[in-house]
Amino acid sequence: MLKTYDTLVVRAQSQVWRLTINRPDSQNTLNTQVLKELNDVLDEAALRPECRVIILEGQDRASNGPSGGVFCTGMDFAEMSKLCLQGDPSAIADWTSYYMSTLKRLSFGPKITMAKIDGKVLAGGVGLAAACDLVVSSEAATFALSEACWGLLPAMVMPFLVRRVGLQCAYRMTLSMQAVSAKEAHLFHLVDELSSELDQTVDRLLKRLLRLDESTLINMKVYFRKMWIVTEEMENEAVAETTRLLHDPIVQKKIRNFVEKNILPWEKNA
Repeated sequence: MLKTYDTLVVRAQSQVWRLTINRPDSQNTLNTQVLKELNDVLDEAALRPECRVIILEGQDRASNGPSGGVFCTGMDFAEMSKLCLQGDPSAIADWTSYYMSTLKRLSFGPKITMAKIDGKVLAGGVGLAAACDLVVSSEAATFALSEACWGLLPAMVMPFLVRRVGLQCAYRMTLSMQAVSAKEAHLFHLVDELSSELDQTVDRLLKRLLRLDESTLINMKVYFRKMWIVTEEMENEAVAETTRLLHDPIVQKKIRNFVEKNILPWEKNA
């Protein structure tokens, strides 16, 4: 029997585990608890031979069903503002470490991972999608890296996003901070399958994916990781850079203004 989580809905259906980020009132932002629970369930899945595929999606407030509006909008600024005010460097470092650990488990773990997206994907949510083996999206989805607005960088997202879309495309998303449509994301390979019938598309993919031997999958992931730049040194650098920026007083002020006064960084009084 699977554990029950406060911020995730976990459903085991035969060989497929469906993980739904269940924080619709905060647009499925990532607080420390979400990241801890994601790491826990991914660790549990790794130990379960009956689990072959993990599908990650987001809960929607309007429909009370999976997806349909928001996949994930990245860092929980309300929590981060509290952590900054507490002045506890270890708490911020914990968040960044948990986030990087989540990306690594999605990308390099022994299960096939799939992001199923039908809405907004922002900042750290882009990292979750990019780290998955496959991304299936409806045309309703949008993808944006907004970190630079806040004086931050998508440092931990980059190794996984660059692997998917290339350096210039990832740099353009970081620099422009503009949302790209699902169609455009499909053209530059952030999205693998673009579909108006998400469930049918997922089912079609599963029929073939479930034929893959787990040993073959593990060999595949190990080999392709050797082919790419996501080294331990790069992971540590990405975590260190994000942690450093979150301690910057200018960044902290922008986050507080948003959380306490609902003032966005580009507005006059920010």
